[in-house]
Amino acid sequence: MSGIAEASEQAERDPSDGDGDGRPPARTPGTALDPDVCAERSQRLRRRLERLIGIAATEGNALLPLRNGDQIFGAMLKAIRAAEHTVDMMTFVYWRGDIAREFAEALAERARAGVRVRLMLDGFGSRLIEKDQLAMMDGAGVTVAWFRKPLYLSPLKQNHRCHRKVLITDETTAFTGGVGIAEEWCGDARNEHEWRDTHVQVRGPAVDGLAAAFAQNWAECQGELFDERDRFVPGDQHGDAVVQVVRGSSSFGWQDMQTLMRVVLESAEERIRLTTAYFAPDDYFTGLLCAAARRGVEVEILLPGPHTDKRVCQLAGQRHYEELTACGVKIHQYQPTMMHTKTVTVDRVASLIGSTNFNRRSLEQDEEVMLAVLDCDFTDALDADFDADREKSVRIERGRWKRRDVLQRVREAAVVPIRRFL
Repeated sequence: MSGIAEASEQAERDPSDGDGDGRPPARTPGTALDPDVCAERSQRLRRRLERLIGIAATEGNALLPLRNGDQIFGAMLKAIRAAEHTVDMMTFVYWRGDIAREFAEALAERARAGVRVRLMLDGFGSRLIEKDQLAMMDGAGVTVAWFRKPLYLSPLKQNHRCHRKVLITDETTAFTGGVGIAEEWCGDARNEHEWRDTHVQVRGPAVDGLAAAFAQNWAECQGELFDERDRFVPGDQHGDAVVQVVRGSSSFGWQDMQTLMRVVLESAEERIRLTTAYFAPDDYFTGLLCAAARRGVEVEILLPGPHTDKRVCQLAGQRHYEELTACGVKIHQYQPTMMHTKTVTVDRVASLIGSTNFNRRSLEQDEEVMLAVLDCDFTDALDADFDADREKSVRIERGRWKRRDVLQRVREAAVVPIRRFL
């Protein structure tokens, strides 16, 4: 029996009469939040984020959460095919399959129609792209750039990848989230071959922040940063959401992405819901989760279960399960397929969504982008997705995990020397 199966056997579904470890049942928040409470919480958190990260939030944004490939790919392709001026796209993963070809054909068609199309691929993550697709796009006039191809890098840059996923069309509509361009993301998470993920469509002033994330990495790869087809149109008001766009870049010392996570975890008063594909935090962030739980915040983490594409990263996170469950954090493992979503919701008023995982690689080493959204309706939609996903998950129960077998403990210990790279 594999280690994955063993870990799942050591889990139980959520009990209805308490936490199974002597703690009383967590208080259940109401389904509706008073508008005045929402406004007060949002404003307080907004000022903390703006002052401590130094990035102004924008007002007047409209956000549409997109669940799984059926919704995500359809919306992205529709935006590409409707573009009349510019298409800028960057992704970590561009692999194989019909969907990869469909994107290549859509980008090539727009380029042939005179639209300025730029595509940036990570030199490591997109190495499996089919060469005939690259040739087709190049022949149509798509400008394809590679971010840090491993063969041409100094040793200091080899480990620092561009993990951002951004699409901007006509400078007015943008997409970001966790999805790569590959057949693994197709479908609606109906079986183990269709990954579960979340993306978001953005309209409004926050599009500029995502465009800047693209431009920052494009500038490293290409000499021409903009041309006459960039109209630099103003960010019109499209909705009521307040959005701060936070970029994470590899460097030495404390990073903005770490500050973002720290602020939302330390600001939580009621509940934190974290969904991540790769959970391998350091001791400091594990401590922040425990500190929140100890002050009465309901902390829930939703992670991949038996279907994970990176078992070594899962083992690095499982090393912290005993400590986290002991302090009251609830950990759920998603059962149907690979859980690739990267979201955080806080106190029913704030959400984080983008490319960042809760691991040291995302927080310290890779190029990432995250939206900090202050909007109760959008947060409620992500919370509803969390509820639905939790129904298909199993709960890591403290007592059983503490009694896990020796082989599982050995596996966890074996990845400790490389945990900072995960």
